[in-house]
Amino acid sequence: MSSVSAEQKLPSVFLGRSGLKVSNLCLGAMTFGESAWGTPGQCDEDLSHQILNRYVEWGGNFIDTADVYGRGKSEEIVGSWLAKQPRENFVIATKVRANMGTEQNVNNVGLSRRHITASIDNSLRRLQTDYVDLYQTHVFDNATPLEETFQTLNDLVRIGKVRYIGVSNFTGWQLQKAVDLIEKLGLNSIVSLQQQYNLVSRDSELEPFQVCKTAGIGVLPWSPLKGGLLTGKIKRGVKPAEGRLAWVADDENKKSQAAPLWTSFDDKTFDLIEAAEAIGKKYERSVAQVAIRWLLQKDVVSSVILGARNLTQLDDNLGAGNGWSLTKEEMQQLDDLSKPTLPYPYEFVFRFNEDRRNPNTTDHYVRSLYD
Repeated sequence: MSSVSAEQKLPSVFLGRSGLKVSNLCLGAMTFGESAWGTPGQCDEDLSHQILNRYVEWGGNFIDTADVYGRGKSEEIVGSWLAKQPRENFVIATKVRANMGTEQNVNNVGLSRRHITASIDNSLRRLQTDYVDLYQTHVFDNATPLEETFQTLNDLVRIGKVRYIGVSNFTGWQLQKAVDLIEKLGLNSIVSLQQQYNLVSRDSELEPFQVCKTAGIGVLPWSPLKGGLLTGKIKRGVKPAEGRLAWVADDENKKSQAAPLWTSFDDKTFDLIEAAEAIGKKYERSVAQVAIRWLLQKDVVSSVILGARNLTQLDDNLGAGNGWSLTKEEMQQLDDLSKPTLPYPYEFVFRFNEDRRNPNTTDHYVRSLYD
């Protein structure tokens, strides 16, 4: 494979308002090891290590996994690679909440103190490290008080097993409630929100990202290519024939399992894809690179999480990270084509505030996304 030039290498950015610097493109490890959900395209240990090594050649330092990916296998693969590296050079992120499959243990799920403290020790063992840089709650847990969850996470920071705290898959009210609680109790702040965000999934702009903007929380978009839809390989009027979208296309049960990745293949979606393709031709870039670049130029985004099933795919995706940018007009074109329909009360509130701009406040941010 060709060498990576200095101009191509990934820049480092601050993660939210924290002092932690990460690559602007993060390597997601969900494809490492056997899938917990049976999805196709998984990588064995050898290929996973090749992908990790190539990511480092691009200047990457930020690796994201989760305990539930492969029921621990992803963490083990990252750990067997990390054990051969200078640990201080890398920012390792993992997650907690999912049921890890021990049917006899009813406490092996959720965000309770019991489950979190057991899970961090298991993750550290699999990752072959004595700390993780970013520990994230994978999904909100209705059954556990927020005080219990975030006091536990705070304790993990105090004893050195965790450096920073993040959350994932939160609604706006859930995130704001957590931010307020943490401030009230004087706990370590949330530095990141890992959330599905891409050109066809912009709903989090309505509420969660406004909280991020006002609280200094960096967004880590997952599924930036919407399960392969935003690669340009799927054409108007043609059912997907390969990849994850093909896996779920004709199976209602699988659609339910992969619900966050599923989308309707309507004309609006393909108008957007064709516009991204035209922009890509101007720069000799792929549709995937245009979609990732759009995310990178959103000021609420810190780092975009990329998954890869082979080295060619990895190189193409990482090519979005540096050395070029979309113009203001191209960003606006993609914004306009991907703009979701605003339900009440959002459209009503935004419209009534069209002439109420105060540059000294931060609350104008969400409304401006829909100019």
